[in-house]
Amino acid sequence: MSRTQRDPGVAAVLSFFIPGVGQFYNGAFLRGLFWLVVTPGLWIGSAGTLGWMFHIAAAYTAYRYAARRSG
Repeated sequence: MSRTQRDPGVAAVLSFFIPGVGQFYNGAFLRGLFWLVVTPGLWIGSAGTLGWMFHIAAAYTAYRYAARRSG
């Protein structure tokens, strides 16, 4: 069984603009769904403060996940 290598930079950019999409790109669908649901809730619930933090966290986790799998 071969794993498709994913570009960590692409995963990070995708998840930065739409949290969860980078995780979908990596094949981690449950992680992507988590970020896709939680981040908008935090944007609304915290008037934007936590939303930015979670955008960055989503991008970072997508990058790290892709980097670990391709390494």
